[in-house]
Amino acid sequence: MPPATLPPVILAEIGEPDHMKATIERATLLKCLSHVQSVVERRNTIPILSNVLIEASGAGAVKVMATDLDLQVVETMGAVSVDSPGAITVSAHLLFDIARKLPDGSQVSLEAADNRMVVKAGRSRFTLSTLPRDDFPVIVEGDLPTSFEVPAATLAQLIDRTRFAISTEETRYYLNGIFLHVSDDELKAAATDGHRLARFTLARPEGAEGMPDVIVPRKCVAELRKLLEEALDASVLVDLSATKIRFTLGGSNGVVLTSKLIDGTFPDYTRVIPTGNDKLLRIDPKSFFEGVDRVATIATEKTRAVKMALDKDRVTLSVTSPDNGTAAEEVPADYAGTGFEIGFNANYLKDILGQIDSDTVELHLADAGAPTLIRQDDKSAALYVLMPMRV
Repeated sequence: MPPATLPPVILAEIGEPDHMKATIERATLLKCLSHVQSVVERRNTIPILSNVLIEASGAGAVKVMATDLDLQVVETMGAVSVDSPGAITVSAHLLFDIARKLPDGSQVSLEAADNRMVVKAGRSRFTLSTLPRDDFPVIVEGDLPTSFEVPAATLAQLIDRTRFAISTEETRYYLNGIFLHVSDDELKAAATDGHRLARFTLARPEGAEGMPDVIVPRKCVAELRKLLEEALDASVLVDLSATKIRFTLGGSNGVVLTSKLIDGTFPDYTRVIPTGNDKLLRIDPKSFFEGVDRVATIATEKTRAVKMALDKDRVTLSVTSPDNGTAAEEVPADYAGTGFEIGFNANYLKDILGQIDSDTVELHLADAGAPTLIRQDDKSAALYVLMPMRV
C-alpha cells in the first residue's frame, strides 16, 4: 500500500515539516493528551503507532492525533501562541506523563527540530526523540453518506445499557461490538455474547433513514464513552458508511473519533427475544441485586449459578457449592404465577439489574429452560434477555 499523503492544501498550511514551535496552557495540553493517549496501545511493533502527531497551524490552533490503525482520534486545542507552524510525532504516553507532572498553571512550550522535541515549562526541560510526520498513518475515511445528530447524553445511555453484553470471545469477532441498525422509525443498538442480550431503542434521528447495519468495535465504544463524559449537554454528529464511522464532539475545537467497523454479519437477535413468556415477576432491583450478590459470595468459578425459587409474592435465592457450603435468602416480590425454579449466572443477572434505575423491574419468565425477558417496564428504551443455567 502506498503511504498516505496529505492533500497539498493542508501541507501548505502546516509549514516546514518536522519543525514546529507552540506554547500551550498545561491544563489544555493535559486534557487533550488524556483523550488521545488511551487510543495508543502500550506495546507496538510499529514504533510510530506509539506516537501522537502534533500539528501547529498558523491560525493558533494545535491539532493532536493518535491511531492504532483501526481507530483514530483527533483533537484541536487553542494555543497560547504558535511561533512556528509545523508538525512532528512524539511518544504519546511519555508526553502525557510529562504533562501530568508539570506544575499546575504553567505554560508548556513544545519545540521540534532535528529529530528532537524540546518540552519546556517553568524550570523543567525535556528533550524527546521524534519521528517524522510523513510516516504517521491516517485512516482514509472515504465517503460517509449517512449523517445524523444524537444528544451526547442519549448516546452515553445507549452505550451504558448495552456494552456490558458485548462478547469478549475473539473467535466470534462479529459479536465484539455494538450492533446499530434502523428498523421502521427507530434506531436500535444491540449487544450479545450468546448468554445475554441487551437492546436499546431510540427514535430514528433525522438523516439516519436507509443507513447500513453496522457493528461498532468494543474499543471504539469505550473511547467514545470516555469522550462523551465531558460533553454530556451537547450533541454528537455521527457520519458513517458500511465500513467506517466517525463521531464529532464539540464542533471545530472538539474531538473527532474515526473507527473502522467490524466486517461481519450480526446474528438476527430478534429471534431470541421471547414474546410469549406468561409468568410475570415484579421485584425491587436493588434488594434483588443485593440478595443475589450476598448468596453468590460462596459460589466458585464452577458454580456461578444462583437458583431462584418463585412462590407467591416471594423469591428464594440459593447457591450450593460443593467446596464452600450453601446460602439462601428470601426476597419479597410481586408474583402470582405457578411456583417453579430457574437458575441464572449470578454475575450476568447483577450486570442487568445494575442497569435498572427504578423501584421495580419486570422479569417475564416461561420455564426453567427458556430465555427470560427483563426490563424496567413496557415503556423503557432498554430491554434485556438472559439465558438460564441448569441448577
